[in-house]
Amino acid sequence: MPFAVMDFELSEPIKKSLIDLVNNSDAGYLGKIPELGQSLTNFAADRWNWKITPEDIKICPDVGVGVIEVCRQIVKPGDQIMINTPVYYNFFNWIKELNCKPYDVPLIENQLTYSLDLEKIAEGYASGVKVHILCNPHNPVGAVFSQLDLAKLADLADQFGVVIAADEIHAPLTYKEKSFTPFLNSSEVAKEVGISFLSATKSWSIAGLKCAQIVAVGEKTRQIVAGIPTAVHSRASLFGAVASAAAYGESKDWLDSVIAQLDQSRSYLGGLLSELEFDIGYREPDGGYFGWLDLRSVDKFKNLNSREDLAELLLTHGKIAVAPGHLYGPSGTGFIRINFATSFEIIEESVKRIKSTLEMI
Repeated sequence: MPFAVMDFELSEPIKKSLIDLVNNSDAGYLGKIPELGQSLTNFAADRWNWKITPEDIKICPDVGVGVIEVCRQIVKPGDQIMINTPVYYNFFNWIKELNCKPYDVPLIENQLTYSLDLEKIAEGYASGVKVHILCNPHNPVGAVFSQLDLAKLADLADQFGVVIAADEIHAPLTYKEKSFTPFLNSSEVAKEVGISFLSATKSWSIAGLKCAQIVAVGEKTRQIVAGIPTAVHSRASLFGAVASAAAYGESKDWLDSVIAQLDQSRSYLGGLLSELEFDIGYREPDGGYFGWLDLRSVDKFKNLNSREDLAELLLTHGKIAVAPGHLYGPSGTGFIRINFATSFEIIEESVKRIKSTLEMI
């Protein structure tokens, strides 16, 4: 249950695009692929009312590679890069690879509703932060930040000369209660201070095919992206690029059906948790397919020598793998993350195994 892949069949257009490559013995390097830029441009306009052009889009192997290569154009070893924990644990790895230091401004939590701490972010920017890696929709907490907050963030970045690297990989999987706003579309200022990183890999479950997109629309940010080595494009996968074009261009109905299924699954998970005798906190996410489970009030959990022990107990006793919350930063301690992009039967079995483990403690 810890991994960011979905337990669903691939869309038929994606399957066909891959089968066609194999049938044509086409497994070579990735060259120019204008259909990917055009399909993403059309998808962004249709889903988010975001007007971009294929010329605004560059290709890279994955979001992590894209963020690292962009940051290499901006930072030097020892510089500070801002994150907002609890956040995707690989952000720490990216910063380490750049020989930089993380500057953490934890999200504000109010009964498992999370928001950006703009006041503390401003303090961090003023201290010399060079880049802010923003996760929106946010992994693991499932928050989707408002257009107003994103615009305020852009103003702060402009004031202090910070570049916002917006990881928006989960953007297509936003539920009806929230409207996703691409950071670059939140204001005119955001276009000048932000660079977006997108990929079809999470929303269409093709993570192993290795392809992501970098979007820059401002004069300064385009220059930054232009500095990325040319080889970054060809290091992406031909299979990933072709499948991504099929995802954005021909698999929107499939995406809608998956969102409908996930909408039911997030509620089903909440219903099962509410029936337990243990006080497990859970709020349905606004985006993505992760359940961010709060066990800080579970009395038996408090008796553990270390709250990090629960994930190991769940694996050894309950035979369920989860992502321990401490991986996402100190503010994640006491939580676990599970993936509900699967069948009701597996979700139910997972909750049973969590229950049996807590009863054993």
